[in-house]
Amino acid sequence: MTFDHGNGPIGSAGAHFVLVPMMAQGHTIPMTDMARLLAEHGAQVSFITTPVNASRLAGFAADVETAGLPVQLVELDFLTAEFGLPDGCENIDMIESKGLVVSFMEACAALGEPLMAHLRQQQRSPPSCIISDMMHWWTGDIARELGIPRLTFTGCCGFSSLVRPVADDRRLSEKSVLSRGSLLVAAVASPPLSGTSSLTTSLFIPGFEKIREKMCEEELRCDGVIINSFEELETLYIESLEQVTRKKVWTVGPMCLCHRDSNTMATRGNKASMDEAQCLQWLDSMKPGSVIFVSFGSLASTTPQQLVELGLGLEASNKPFIWVIKAGGKFPEVEEWLADGFEERVKDRGMIIRGWAPQVMILWHQAIGGFVTHCGWNSTIEGICAGVPMITWPHFAEQFLNEKLVVDVLKTGLEVGVKGVTQWGNEQQEVMVTRDAVEKAVYTLMGEGEAAQELRMRAKDYAIKARRAFGEEGSSYNNVRLLIQEMGNKTNACG
Repeated sequence: MTFDHGNGPIGSAGAHFVLVPMMAQGHTIPMTDMARLLAEHGAQVSFITTPVNASRLAGFAADVETAGLPVQLVELDFLTAEFGLPDGCENIDMIESKGLVVSFMEACAALGEPLMAHLRQQQRSPPSCIISDMMHWWTGDIARELGIPRLTFTGCCGFSSLVRPVADDRRLSEKSVLSRGSLLVAAVASPPLSGTSSLTTSLFIPGFEKIREKMCEEELRCDGVIINSFEELETLYIESLEQVTRKKVWTVGPMCLCHRDSNTMATRGNKASMDEAQCLQWLDSMKPGSVIFVSFGSLASTTPQQLVELGLGLEASNKPFIWVIKAGGKFPEVEEWLADGFEERVKDRGMIIRGWAPQVMILWHQAIGGFVTHCGWNSTIEGICAGVPMITWPHFAEQFLNEKLVVDVLKTGLEVGVKGVTQWGNEQQEVMVTRDAVEKAVYTLMGEGEAAQELRMRAKDYAIKARRAFGEEGSSYNNVRLLIQEMGNKTNACG
């Protein structure tokens, strides 16, 4: 069964994009930005979701409806019971064990039939193009049956998309990849890949191999790639990625900037677990550039011991901070530690947010002077747009490659010193980063030394470049217009 929300039936003019995000916050949020971005440029958008995820997107749905944008939320039933999933388990962050990941992915693939049925009914405005998360390999069959292009959205930057196959696949030597082209030689040679291969192969999930093979096969068959980045940030890597894949790479970001002139920043993603007005009031009371923001995203799960060590390092730094922490029922020992003196000791200069936080709203506040991040690409690009230097604390997957981009290429951050992978769903119980390392990194980044000032200067410069790329007649602005024009032309040609 499908339910349409938003602005009612989509009209017949222009390109019609069907967006199919992976049901995970870090994958869905940028695709809501993509929907808004395409619609603001005149395209029509069908955004595919499920009942539980639609409830999380209530703020987004209300925003696009208020703005009069042609975005339609299409709800498809998610078959949890049929695939052995708990009732209502419709998002990756609701999966309690890695053993259910394959079942979750199979339930996602089962959305193919109802999605096809829905799209065949769109006679007034047939779809022009499917843009789907790379994990939704099954959307390739739908696109081919409808005779329309399928573009993939990876959620990664150009650098990690280019380099990760080298680091991940032990059968693929760096030398063999470098031989594919001179651009790639230069791209991968700086920064060097040494030390990355042991860190990026981190998401081993039993039974996932066949799904991964299907994903890779469909990546080879797709008609292009959408990346939430901008040409001026990583020109060499984008050009090299196009050379290697022989596919058009559309850089249309940073997509979070579609909120730059609006009050919709706080409604991105899930409902915030704190009062936004209270958060803004606290930030307004702080000096410009004085607060360090600490957040590790929606999936990274840091151990209780490490959280305590991190908190003690923040306390020792004597710098004001906002700390987004996953505590609550999952980590009762952390809650006990917070209540046993820590919150009282830091109450005058520390704000602790449990659960979901309006990250972009916080990052873009003038009081924020630094960002301790897990280096997920969404957080990284949001930090770049905010023009704040970063302390990098990667946990798994391509986050270690994003760290290399920030620290070695852009030179807008410094490493906290993580040397090992935190396995998702199987977190180690040891402390990987000491309180002394946290204190030193925060003190250095937020200090007045020459190195810190250079980090801040470069960070602000990239923020300016990001806004220029996204602004009218910028590289990303023009790419969005060309994308809509090209997909619309394909539809007209077929019609």
